Amino acid sequence: MFTPKIVDTLKNYNRQQFGKDLMAGLIVGLVALPLAIAFAIASGVSPEKGLYTAIIAGFIISALGGSRVQVGGPTGAFIVIVYGIVQVHGVNGLIIATFMAGIMLIAMGFARLGSVIKFIPYPLIIGFTSGIALIIFSSEVKDFLGLRMGTVPADFIDKWRSFIEYSRTLNIYTVILGVTTVVIIALWPKVTHKVPGSLIAILVTTAAMKILHLPIETIGSKFGGIPSSLPRPAIPHLDFATMKQLIQPAFTIALLGGIESLLSAVVSDGMIGANHRSNMELVAQGAANIFSAIFGGIPATGAIARTATNVKNGGRTPVAGMVHALTLLLILLFFGRWASLIPMGTLAGILVVVAYNMSEWRHFLSVLKGPRSDMAILLTTFLLTVLVDLTVAIEVGMVLSAFLFMRTMIKFSGVSVMTKDVEERRNGDDQESLENYDLPKHVEVYEIAGPLFFGAAYKFKDAMRLIEKPPRVLIIRMRKVPIIDATGIKTITEVYKDSKKSGTRLILSEVHSEQILTELKAARLLFAIGKANVTVTFQDAIDRSKVVLSDL
Repeated sequence: MFTPKIVDTLKNYNRQQFGKDLMAGLIVGLVALPLAIAFAIASGVSPEKGLYTAIIAGFIISALGGSRVQVGGPTGAFIVIVYGIVQVHGVNGLIIATFMAGIMLIAMGFARLGSVIKFIPYPLIIGFTSGIALIIFSSEVKDFLGLRMGTVPADFIDKWRSFIEYSRTLNIYTVILGVTTVVIIALWPKVTHKVPGSLIAILVTTAAMKILHLPIETIGSKFGGIPSSLPRPAIPHLDFATMKQLIQPAFTIALLGGIESLLSAVVSDGMIGANHRSNMELVAQGAANIFSAIFGGIPATGAIARTATNVKNGGRTPVAGMVHALTLLLILLFFGRWASLIPMGTLAGILVVVAYNMSEWRHFLSVLKGPRSDMAILLTTFLLTVLVDLTVAIEVGMVLSAFLFMRTMIKFSGVSVMTKDVEERRNGDDQESLENYDLPKHVEVYEIAGPLFFGAAYKFKDAMRLIEKPPRVLIIRMRKVPIIDATGIKTITEVYKDSKKSGTRLILSEVHSEQILTELKAARLLFAIGKANVTVTFQDAIDRSKVVLSDL
């Protein structure tokens, strides 16, 4: 469970596979170059921090991860949360939050929560992913249009009001380069998949800007030059007051990173027919974020697009992801200074394509056509992500999902009195119908259907109140009860006590679930009712009722 995949893959490693991993890693490195820079700038930090993250975190995720082909680094999903942290707590606050998130991810991994995170509701994932896509697109309008305006407002509505207000400052040359970037990325795959379209777009638009001397903003004019070396590592200073302020955004980074990395791992498993180790993957993600923070980077996670590119180009072991990180390191060391020439409009165009790919609009529409509960989760999460905050969106989305799930469970759970005439009308073909049993007089039968938990316990209580004349024996059939919680145990305890007061003997029939028996034992209810009065079959319950009646 906690062995990195590289340990397994290197046992039968050969030169042929190394050649494939080397080529895949080089191609993914070229794909990651513009994305790392663009994601960093969109997140409100300097461009080199995206490269540091892709190099350091990308190498660690592949070296320690639980997936054969996972490629990690900065992703678009983090833009919203990172930008918000930088605006409130500064870059140093972001580094501390990333460091804390790394510790949380490692803790999640060792707590074996990898399989749990994968069960995040699908409408919630689509909701916040689509919301993030819209925010990314909105954040790039200024650079895509070359608007001459000050700081872009953080609020979504105010942001678009500002864009309309400053629309007269549009730079037509920037727009042309941005549109050209989008067109090249869209059409280049028809030429070849070996060289990424985003890289071609950068080369074409940068060359056009220099040759034609276009008056547009570049990375260099906005941020200055990009360093040609990695920074010195430094462990961030942690104090209780700062940690208290950053605990919520750090948890959001950890949760988002865990979700996206495991989703990416699941997708890649389907592409190569393998199985990843989810808990080891979380540990690797945690270590990657810790070291990213130590080197001044931003949050990192598994990147679905880069992972898919790795698979399509022949990468089958973690070596490919490690080569991708080393490729970026070499580019930083020998060609980093040339990155300052890239037009901001080009990077905006790249992120517009990223936003479109993240939007999941087809899946968004399909969920809207589904059950109303899924639609409610989707729209709530989407609107809160766009208009309020990603952290709030995930929290409210999870709570709403839980409530709607409980509502569904309550709907499918119930308690009913069983008599032969009712059974004939309702369950005529049921082999377990009362019609097939010799039920003694003075015995009443009730059946619970569905999980007996706090949401459904009130139905059981209401049904028990309807008993007008206490019977001598009350049989409660539990053949359709898979689980029980503390509230359910308390409810049965109350029924037992009321039955004892009225002189009724209680029999629990068809208790098949080990979990229910365990809870009955723990609550001393099995002892109180009597083991003989807790039966495996309904016939046993009837036989037991005859014995009880003969003793009364």
